[in-house]
Amino acid sequence: MPAARPRASDAVGVGRLAVDALLGLTDVVESMHGTIASVSLPFGVAPKTRTRGLTRLVYQAIRGVTGLIGGGIDLARAVAITDREPGSPRRETLIAVLNGIVGDHLAATNNPLALPMALRVSDHPPTCRVAVFVHGLCASPLHWKRNGHHHGELLASHGFTPVYASYNTGRHISTNGRELANALEELVASWPVPITQLVLIGHSLGGLTARSACEVARRSEHRWLAQLTQLVFLATPHHGAPLERAGNLAAMLLELSPYAAPIARIGSGRSAGITDLRFGNLLDEDWSTADPFHREDPRTPLPLPAHVDCFAVAATRGRRGDGLVPVASALGHHADPRFALEFAQERQLVVDDCGHLDVLDNRVADQLATWLRER
Repeated sequence: MPAARPRASDAVGVGRLAVDALLGLTDVVESMHGTIASVSLPFGVAPKTRTRGLTRLVYQAIRGVTGLIGGGIDLARAVAITDREPGSPRRETLIAVLNGIVGDHLAATNNPLALPMALRVSDHPPTCRVAVFVHGLCASPLHWKRNGHHHGELLASHGFTPVYASYNTGRHISTNGRELANALEELVASWPVPITQLVLIGHSLGGLTARSACEVARRSEHRWLAQLTQLVFLATPHHGAPLERAGNLAAMLLELSPYAAPIARIGSGRSAGITDLRFGNLLDEDWSTADPFHREDPRTPLPLPAHVDCFAVAATRGRRGDGLVPVASALGHHADPRFALEFAQERQLVVDDCGHLDVLDNRVADQLATWLRER
């Protein structure tokens, strides 16, 4: 199936990036476009490919004009891309990756590629049991399907209505946490039936975003927090990801997806969301007065919500964990008791021979269903 051509707004967004002197990113985007045109699944091996025909001419035009013109011009408006086809899964994956890597820049410049915080209610009928899924860095709601398994569909078969967060993972976790909290307040207020069980399930950075949202809700006295019954963290770096401290997290994460692999060339272009992963920043005060590349833990200790049943899943392929998140970080362990998170032993799961993304497949399905059985 041929790849969908870019939307006009997508072209405008890429043009603004070019005007902002991100010519290197244009090379990356072209490589990603070529990859996406050749690969049908979200994760796999990236082929060596470049774009062809009109699409390649578009990227050449962006490069050429950018070399001559600066300022506030939307270069991509000069490119004859007027196709307004609905977004495809390939486009959604590409935009999610871009947001993870340069999403803070996209938001700061009002770039149309910047993703807003949104909660997508599934097609399942609304029930009194609601499960909200919060994806991780560079991901989208599409990434909840892994190796033929889908956690959302699993819970739907147990009577839940799945809801999926979509957001710009390149922004600060605290910013996304605030917007998620507000979105949940609106969701709960407008839900058509009384909610008896409200669950948040976060993968990786998504788990940190969920914790941040809970603290925002506590401080703002949101109603949804009182209705929250369970929090599930899947490979969440509660105390950071050491690989980010070495500057390798972005590249390693992106290499896991053929869509993301080309953009891994931007080694030093780490977004606010990525730098927050160094220690697991959750609050504005964790980063607002600190150098983003500091070596000392700047965080304010933040315990888990007292009235909520919290569960943690860690994956491991050896002593370093799942390749991205150490087991100790995923389980909330910390040498300083102020930062240590207390998960009951029966609410922890360590999955052996499992990678960071593999916690999204059926290896944790039975345990997830057991933890979230009707209260």
